[in-house]
Amino acid sequence: MAKPLITVFTKPWTDPLPELAAKLAGLGFGGVELAVRPGYQVTPDTAGSELPKAVRLLEEHGLKTPSIAAEIDETIIDACGEAGVGIIRICAPIDMEKGYQSSVDDYRRQFDAVLPALERNGVAIGVQNHYGYNIGSAVGLAHLLADYDPKQICGVLDMGHCAVDGEPVEMAVDIARPHMNGLVNFKSACHLRANGPEREAEYQVHWTTHDHGGYNWRKLVSELHHTGFEGTFCMPAEYSRKAGEHGQLMDDDVLPFLRKDFAHLKNLIDDIYT
Repeated sequence: MAKPLITVFTKPWTDPLPELAAKLAGLGFGGVELAVRPGYQVTPDTAGSELPKAVRLLEEHGLKTPSIAAEIDETIIDACGEAGVGIIRICAPIDMEKGYQSSVDDYRRQFDAVLPALERNGVAIGVQNHYGYNIGSAVGLAHLLADYDPKQICGVLDMGHCAVDGEPVEMAVDIARPHMNGLVNFKSACHLRANGPEREAEYQVHWTTHDHGGYNWRKLVSELHHTGFEGTFCMPAEYSRKAGEHGQLMDDDVLPFLRKDFAHLKNLIDDIYT
């Protein structure tokens, strides 16, 4: 069985792409998940022309681009087809003014509208679960993605979010696996109390390293291996600022934590995928 490719989400960095590519290749990653967002190296407005160029530049540095993070858009789907990018990762927020089921129905209408473009380009929309007012769990992914072919509409399991939602690793993998298409996230979170003992407790989600999160990375790698998973393990490089501070670390402030998690994940793959 082939070992999974380890990629990193480029969200923390807005450096010029040649500099970023050299940096990430130097860290040992095999690829990236490119953030196609306003303010980044490739934006939604420029994706049609710039995404294929960006993928070629990354390849020159030995980096593959199996996925990007972007919105559902036919121009981006076509650009992914030209560039050879297989998955466009999204999250699925729930509009509580509409309610859960109406939000799910809206997503399915969006999916249905782009199925011909996805099939024509060999590209999939990958829905990642996210805590809070979103499709937040593996069971939520299974409900949203029921009846879709994972080659076009698939799930991107993120156990960091499952863990704060309360799903155990074995159950989450079992639920999500039929809907997956070769992409899994590896990051960790826990709940920290956000106020003092003199008030009713309030908690916030804190993004942290593998050894302080709410699930065991070895167990997840083992479960995925057991199911025959082959594909990409993406590291979103999401780490919170100090407890009590809002926001996530950006730029090279993530590197001490990312290096630690990357080394751990690589060792797990080498140990389990033998």
